[in-house]
Amino acid sequence: MADLASIAGMDVKTMDALVWAYRPEYDRGTLSGTDYYRSILGPGLDESRAARLVQRDVDAWKHINPDTVSLMEEVKAAGYTLGILSNMPREFLSWARENLPVFRLPELGVFSCETGSIKPETPIYETLLRRLSCRPEEVVFFDDTPVNVEQACSLGIRALVWQGPETARSALRRMQIPV
Repeated sequence: MADLASIAGMDVKTMDALVWAYRPEYDRGTLSGTDYYRSILGPGLDESRAARLVQRDVDAWKHINPDTVSLMEEVKAAGYTLGILSNMPREFLSWARENLPVFRLPELGVFSCETGSIKPETPIYETLLRRLSCRPEEVVFFDDTPVNVEQACSLGIRALVWQGPETARSALRRMQIPV
């Protein structure tokens, strides 16, 4: 956030508030990265600075915890269907599909920028269930945002707040899912 604020020429607290206030439409795919940052900073934002903001934003999401990747590999190796349900702007998804091997692990990916719906909206979870062709109680869903977990639970999905791969592994074992 400090890097974004520096590029934008504002303090971190203000930038943080604006980034998250406008983020839903960027993640939904209704705004490009440039348009997203112009909605925050105004129509006078030049192309060069907009490109730097978008690149820094994408860069912030590139680091995947290797222990999380190991857990994903274990789930898949155990014979379970592995999926990703994520709020994600087009710029990052495009980069991730080409550059992150972890994006080739899941059999299924449901991304907000492709569905036009974001977590915690019901339609994105319904899309996940439809594509999985399963009942909600057959899904185990982890998310780092409690409201997303609450919404999933309200739809009958077994959902837990993500607290790291070891905590997730323990939770799966308690559900008698051997990983």
